[in-house]
Formats: sequence, C-alpha cells, structure tokens
Amino acid sequence: MSTGRTAGLRADCTADSEGRITFRLRPPSAARPRLVLALRPKQGRPEEKSHTLDLEPWGDAGEFRAVLAPAPRLAEGRWDAYLLRDPDAARERLRPGLRDLRALVDGAERDRTSPVAVRVPYATKDGFLAVRTWLRTAHAEAGPLDVTGTAMTVRARLHGAELSEGATVVLRLRGDKGTVRTFPVEPSSGRAVSRAVAWADLAVEAAGPRFWDAFVRPAAGAPLIRIGRILDDVADRKHVFVYPRVTAEEAALRPYFTVDNDLAVEVDALR
Repeated sequence: MSTGRTAGLRADCTADSEGRITFRLRPPSAARPRLVLALRPKQGRPEEKSHTLDLEPWGDAGEFRAVLAPAPRLAEGRWDAYLLRDPDAARERLRPGLRDLRALVDGAERDRTSPVAVRVPYATKDGFLAVRTWLRTAHAEAGPLDVTGTAMTVRARLHGAELSEGATVVLRLRGDKGTVRTFPVEPSSGRAVSRAVAWADLAVEAAGPRFWDAFVRPAAGAPLIRIGRILDDVADRKHVFVYPRVTAEEAALRPYFTVDNDLAVEVDALR
C-alpha cells in the first residue's frame, strides 16, 4: 500500500556488472528509513514476496543509501520500489531519478555461469521505479537477427551451458508443446549458435495469430534453453526492437521480443 506523499520523491540508482544496485535518495523526516522491493504479483493475486534494505546516511547532504547485493538472487519478475519511513509507516512508491546503467550495456560480452541472474532498474509505464529481474538455470543471449524474404537467421550465445552432439534450435508453438520445428546446429563452437530458419517451415494455418517461441536444445535430450535478450540495460524491448513482417505460404510472419525479452515469431493468416 502506498500514500501520495512521495509524488516527487525520486531515488537515483547505479548498477554494476556483478548485479549490485546502489540506491540513493533524500527521504524527508524519516527516522529509520528502509527501501522495500516488492515482487509484482500476477493480476488478481496477492503480493507474496518482498525484499527490505536498510537506508543508511551517506555524505553530508542528507542523502541515504541502500545497496542491493548480488546475493541473495531475486526471483524472476518485476520488483516495485517503495520507501518505508519507519516500521509502522505505510509504504510509499518511489519514482526514478538518475539511473546509471553504463556497466550493463556490454553485459552480453561476459560469459555467465549457472544460474544466470540479471537485474535492470527501469521506469514503469506510469513513471515509478522498479527492477526487472531474470533468474534462469541457463540462457541463450540473442545476437543480431537477420530477416530476409525467405528466412531469418537466429544467432545466440549460451550462458550456463555448452553445445554438444545433437544440439538444435527449436521453435515450439505456444500453447501446443507437441508442435515443434527443430533445426540442427554445429556443436563445434562451444557456446555460439547460428541457424537459418525458413519462414515456410513456420507458416501454420490458424484462424487467428499463433506464436512460435524460440529455444536452444544444447544436446540431444537436454532441457530447452530460452533464447532472449536480457544481458544489457534494456528492461523492455518489445516495442524498441521492431522487425518487418514477411509473407510466406499464405501467412504473415514477424519475429519479435516478448514482454519477458524472449524471442518469438508471430504468424497470422493472410485474408
């Protein structure tokens, strides 16, 4: 629950390459201030998880600081930021101030071990401060996606896993786990995946839009690893990285990134 007292209260934050986030703010008339991160529940569900950080005086200008350490790892989702002035006070929603995310820009260049944990502070659509988190056993970071009239070339680099014999790129029809398209990839590169996928192979008949989700299976029989773009400073890329529609086999197809920054392909029948 929040009050209207923090309509203008902003928190600056700095993220480093190890997953640490430092928050700084000047809370007015706060005796024992704390910063609360609350995991946003699914619509209609109650809040279940939160993480509380002590705000300590920092410097001589009335500023307080809280540090979110790399451990413990936060569950995957969106964590809204609040100020708690004292233990008995109501939580107050914070707005974003300066966000220094420079250390995250080239995050895809570093190899990650399992589990892959990522945190990106961002401004929500309604102007508040939140932290987007991902926590996955393994991850396939999408690289440049080449789109032509006949195919798309999927490129990715594995983190927390390596390629071996029987490795494939897998497109699975959302809502129908039994419908998949598999494309073999060479395991010699160890972590790097590059594979062309023909649009004709994905042009399914449907009354409405259908969606293929993209994965890497690093070895024969191994669990699927989601392909996405999460290792940089962009918390929401669905409306930032927009690819053209292509027609094939009486269908319109378009690759895109989901609300979770995962790679997918939308298919819609031409009418």
